[in-house]
Amino acid sequence: MKVVSLETHIVAVPPPHVGGMYWIFVKLKTDCGIEGVGEIYSATFHPKAMTHIIDDVFGRYLLDKDPHHIERLWREAYSSGFTQRPDLTMMGVVSGLEMACWDIIGKAANKPVYELLGGMVNQRLRSYTYLYPKNSKGEYDYDDPDLAAECAVENVKRGFTAVKFDPAGPYTAYSGHQLSMEVLDRCETFCRRVREAVGSKADLLFGTHGQMVPSSAIRLAKRLEKYDPLWFEEPVPPGQEGAMAQVAQHTSIPIAAGERLTTKYEFFKLLEAGAASILQLNVARVGGLLEAKKVAAIAEVYYAQIAPHLYNGPIGAAASIQLAACTPNFLIQESIGTWDGFHAAVLKKPIQWEDGYIIPSQEPGLGVELNMDVVRQHTPYTGERLHLQMAALPADVKDLAPAKG
Repeated sequence: MKVVSLETHIVAVPPPHVGGMYWIFVKLKTDCGIEGVGEIYSATFHPKAMTHIIDDVFGRYLLDKDPHHIERLWREAYSSGFTQRPDLTMMGVVSGLEMACWDIIGKAANKPVYELLGGMVNQRLRSYTYLYPKNSKGEYDYDDPDLAAECAVENVKRGFTAVKFDPAGPYTAYSGHQLSMEVLDRCETFCRRVREAVGSKADLLFGTHGQMVPSSAIRLAKRLEKYDPLWFEEPVPPGQEGAMAQVAQHTSIPIAAGERLTTKYEFFKLLEAGAASILQLNVARVGGLLEAKKVAAIAEVYYAQIAPHLYNGPIGAAASIQLAACTPNFLIQESIGTWDGFHAAVLKKPIQWEDGYIIPSQEPGLGVELNMDVVRQHTPYTGERLHLQMAALPADVKDLAPAKG
């Protein structure tokens, strides 16, 4: 069996762009007619650049090669250009091509991918969602703690046993910074209101996305401990494990991190430093399914757990579900709501979600198929914004203060 062709589809996500501005889907085809789909979570460069990069990697390392040879693909791409080091863009591309190979492998074997990566361990996958509160005008409003509490209650009624929110803002290219007193108060108020609203029916997942320096993160963590969150997410920017370990050593709240990391090497440094006990690897960025499985295995040695990150499309989600189903130290999977809306529309059959849990597909491969009519209706992406963006200016205390009325 050989891979003989590649299609790349840059799908524009319609407003309100839940899951990012666009999704990068790849489709591989073999000489025996089997097709496999994958998703690249590569936010560093615009899709106009990424399509050329994807073509280059495919032509060098996968064209006319056997899709079963995952280790060969990974090592050659990882070593591309005499590098042999974690490269976010290369690993994003490899992740999408690799999961498409696994889709082909599973279809050829007539087995779900999880059965080929150790076999099913978890028949149901606990899931969580971000809170997406809406105000009286029907607009998303992330600044009102009362709306957040109401939204949390609604999600608990739907079946979720964990909800996530991030009131620390803003996301700036100049993070980490020291949070203002107003923002510290706001964060504590959010935690208090949501905890009062849901009681012990749901875990609170406090996101921060690397917005703080260690001293600020420690100050905030001390305020939040009384509300017993399940985790304190990425309290400082990625890349300095020792700084994150400082925070972990000063709080009883478990530290979760890893959505911006790639490969087993970066995650090992995180674990070795004692910086995090919950790893949020993204299968579409970390280096693919086999690499994600290796990260999970290293975490198992440290008695750490995985909570796969997912803020992209449903193909990456399907791969993440395959990983979670066969991983003994799985904790919880990020969901985009209940996988309705555009995440459902772009698939022939939506991801199955029931009463707070994702039900892994029993279909061969990744268990999902793209609805190509919908894909074509939303390609190409013509915007200039990247998948996600950060503010271009430093955080200013005056700008962070609530408006006076």
